[in-house]
Amino acid sequence: MNENLKKNTRHYKYYDLVLGLFVAVILISNVASSKVLDLGPFTFDGGTILFPISYIFGDILTEVYGYKRSRRVIWTGFFAAFLMSAVFMIVGKLPPAADWPNQEAYDKILGLTPRIVIASLIAYFAGEFSNSYTLAKMKIFSKGKWLWARTIGSTIVGEGVDTLLFVFIAFYGVFPGSLLLAILISNYVFKVCFEAAFTPFTYMIVGYLKRKERSDVYDYDTDFNPFSITT
Repeated sequence: MNENLKKNTRHYKYYDLVLGLFVAVILISNVASSKVLDLGPFTFDGGTILFPISYIFGDILTEVYGYKRSRRVIWTGFFAAFLMSAVFMIVGKLPPAADWPNQEAYDKILGLTPRIVIASLIAYFAGEFSNSYTLAKMKIFSKGKWLWARTIGSTIVGEGVDTLLFVFIAFYGVFPGSLLLAILISNYVFKVCFEAAFTPFTYMIVGYLKRKERSDVYDYDTDFNPFSITT
């Protein structure tokens, strides 16, 4: 077996665990996003409380396992979110049982509109790949130094792309301009600050995984095409 094939078929102890947690965060965040809330000076959808963790997972995956394996995880999350949204919409359209009184409540919380679904999927796809690509390139440029700069810098790019696309695709023309701008700014500032605040934990997790997995991938010869899902 040649060396490249050995590398691609290598078993990682914690990779599947990180993948599962990443997908769980994506799905829970999408459901929680149905509520818009105020928290101190911030106004944002409920999913924002948890969603930044997906970017921390994205940083960890790219830093430890490399862009190619991170790409597979991003695609897994994308298809899981698509399936969840499709099931919610189909179930919402099916006739309720005659003695079940909660159809209106279901429609308000889980009755996703196609516009919201499209906005969420496009923003997720563009944001996660922007984050992973930026971190992988910064790692090469910095020769593996300044992890904090890579995690925060990639989040600034990825969360910026994600937030801008989601807010405008989902809510433009629905909310007044002032609320739209408040949601946009609050989401972005909160997410970036969340990432920065969790940097010490990111360092701990990355360091632990690198030691346990004996993996520290540099994407020198990687094909960064997001539509190539093979390793």
